[in-house]
Amino acid sequence: MNVKEAIKERRAFRSLELVEITNELITDLAKKAQIAPSCMNKQPWNFIFVREKEQLERLFTALSGGNKWVEKASMIIAVFSKPKNDCIIGERLYYLFDAGIATAFIILRATELGLVAHPIAGFNEEQAKKILEIPNEMRLIALIIIGKHSKEINPVLSEPMKLGEKQRPPRKELEEFVYINSYNKKFE
Repeated sequence: MNVKEAIKERRAFRSLELVEITNELITDLAKKAQIAPSCMNKQPWNFIFVREKEQLERLFTALSGGNKWVEKASMIIAVFSKPKNDCIIGERLYYLFDAGIATAFIILRATELGLVAHPIAGFNEEQAKKILEIPNEMRLIALIIIGKHSKEINPVLSEPMKLGEKQRPPRKELEEFVYINSYNKKFE
């Protein structure tokens, strides 16, 4: 699978089945994040790969109500950093952008390997940080849910979520977010 195919195949499925999480898989995913670009090569990202069942269950308690489906995850990757770990140019804090790029590399590699890598923001940051022993000055940016896509739709999903399992949710048209040369010249 090439990058174009991985981008096309990537989906945020919520119906998961367990998959074995090996040290080799963790190393593979981490090495893809390691080579992501970042401002002045500061590499601000940090990841905790949570695969132990008891720790996953503790982390499930920090999830918002709509994320009950996560309880079928084989692994959760916590993405965290802090502004001072990366470039700060005026009011621009690059750590979120650069951690996002590294996260995208992990997601695309997981897709290439036939896995689901679904990033979520629906969690209590302070509670999750406490469970994961992340220092207070760090921001827990996202959790990436890892598993294998199950053809059997998870019954805890809402109706819109179930529909999203069957078909890719609608995407904005290019004309809605692409501009040429200035904001006043929409792409046609």
